[in-house]
Amino acid sequence: MKKALIPMVLSFILFTYGSYVGLVELPPAVEPILHNNYRILFFHLPSAITAYTAFTVTFVAAIAYLVKRGEKWDIIAVSSAKAGFFMITAALISGSIWAKAAWGAYWNWDPRETTVLILWAAYVAYFAIRSSIDDPLEKAKVSAVLAILCYATVPLSYLSTKLFFSLHPSTQSLQIGFNVGKALGPMILSFLLMYIAYMIVDVRLSTIEKEVEY
Repeated sequence: MKKALIPMVLSFILFTYGSYVGLVELPPAVEPILHNNYRILFFHLPSAITAYTAFTVTFVAAIAYLVKRGEKWDIIAVSSAKAGFFMITAALISGSIWAKAAWGAYWNWDPRETTVLILWAAYVAYFAIRSSIDDPLEKAKVSAVLAILCYATVPLSYLSTKLFFSLHPSTQSLQIGFNVGKALGPMILSFLLMYIAYMIVDVRLSTIEKEVEY
């Protein structure tokens, strides 16, 4: 558990700094629509990036489990999926708040919104099916296959702005100046460190729980 302390403290420091710069130091945007609404970016983008990172770890760990059949890989996969699900939920909520300000409605069935919702639903199914299986080995095997299948929604959601016409800005069109980057960079690092700290704690607790069961 002590291993989680360093990333936890660093995450808190970076989060505090990024929040101060993004919410207090930076002035409102010149554009009337953006005004103070652009500040949601400092929470929305880090949530989305961390969610994609977590689901990628789940994908890799699921493959590792099918190849090596090591229980630790199943634990890593499901722990990372839980973190990813929490973060993608945060990204959906913050994205809806932004959509209301920028496009006039909380939900517009934009390709990015829709594909992220599909991603979210896929991992809801992942957890639902996993919890319905009692046999530990069968649960791990089925979960690994599901995690690999669910991961297809990650590149789909990421590429949606390139494949379809979308109101949501693509990563190529998104221009971030130094002042915004001064807040956004630390916030992204903060969320990723928060994810690392969570993984250290959750994987350890899940491992202990498994040992007690046996």
